[in-house]
Amino acid sequence: MSTQPPSAPVAEPPPAGWEEARSRVYAVGLAAALPSTPRPLAEADGHTLAEPLTTRTDLPAFPTSSVDGWAVRGGQPWRVVGRVLAGSTPAPLTSDGTTVEIATGAMVPEGTTAIVRIEHSARDPEGLVTGVPRPRPEWRLPGEEARAGEELVASGTPVDPALIGLAASCGQDTLQVRRPPRAALLVFGDELLTSGPPADGRVRDSLGPSVPSWLRRYGCQVRAADVVGPVADTLPAHVAALRSALGTADLVCTTGGTMHGPVDHLHPALEALGADHVVNTVAVRPGFPMLLARVTSDDGRVRFVAGLPGNPQSAVVALVSLVAPLLAGLQGRQLPVLPQVTLAEPVPGRGDYTHLALVRLDRATGTAYPVRHVGSAMLRGLAGADGFAVIPPGTSGAVGDRVRVVPLPLLPGERTW
Repeated sequence: MSTQPPSAPVAEPPPAGWEEARSRVYAVGLAAALPSTPRPLAEADGHTLAEPLTTRTDLPAFPTSSVDGWAVRGGQPWRVVGRVLAGSTPAPLTSDGTTVEIATGAMVPEGTTAIVRIEHSARDPEGLVTGVPRPRPEWRLPGEEARAGEELVASGTPVDPALIGLAASCGQDTLQVRRPPRAALLVFGDELLTSGPPADGRVRDSLGPSVPSWLRRYGCQVRAADVVGPVADTLPAHVAALRSALGTADLVCTTGGTMHGPVDHLHPALEALGADHVVNTVAVRPGFPMLLARVTSDDGRVRFVAGLPGNPQSAVVALVSLVAPLLAGLQGRQLPVLPQVTLAEPVPGRGDYTHLALVRLDRATGTAYPVRHVGSAMLRGLAGADGFAVIPPGTSGAVGDRVRVVPLPLLPGERTW
């Protein structure tokens, strides 16, 4: 019989600081940024620019009238010698005392000395035009908006309808973009109900219906078929569900199982898949037992697993803390700079941990108010909040303090901070 003493349990590494975790996951996301591809303008919405947007020509490319009126040469009265409509190339005005009727957006004829607005003009019985042009020329000059080859929008910018319109005006037919990340969600927990009210020791799953919507607001594609669960509380079921989801998704989010309880199988499942931890627990309250792991396949493809705590508010803290910066990196976007607000009421600290405190924003005054019902398992406070005030470790938030805020993600077009 061996007389060796039993080996001591392996000590868990300390949790990563919240700032460090946020920076770390952004860096690994950026290192694994999704490949770029050209997309027609009509199919580029929701993607991310992989190259700067430049213009192929001066904007405008030629002098264009900004009003309906008369393009004149020399002094009045002016004899009408033609009409210029948008989309045509006019003959030059070669003689003083001549004019052509011109439409808004039409090319200004060479030789034009002024444009007289139609409402500021008159015609005499002989058909001659008179009027007083404004002191400032009523046409746009070539290059007034941009010069050919000029960078207009930086790489890493999300593509929206305004950017698509600008690209078209620049003469671009396609954009070099990164596609939206594909995400999946695995819901863990035999205690979860998927319909009806909680009862008999079982609680309603609130993350399965809500997390996909948060992910879409961060720019992900999530299909109904990509949401699976509740997954049985066994290690083989966890490994099989993760392996299947990782076959198509760039990011797999899981809910629950991030600790080391008797039915918490996420860590051994990740070990079975050969994953390495980027972050394993974060010094933040609520949401401490969150994690992000990286899985690299034989062909070098990198995918990620984000372990969200089972408590609903903690899961959202993990989304804003780890998933949001990871997705920014994967899409080649900048790590968003957090806005600042003034606290209208005090917010307690959480000792050595960062406190992410739910707040609502008074946009008229730029102040933030902490909300009630903010327990880790509660969602009532989250439903009335705009984001999380960041209270650094070892501090508390006093009335009048300027603090950073992690905004809750919005749909395109919704009002931002």
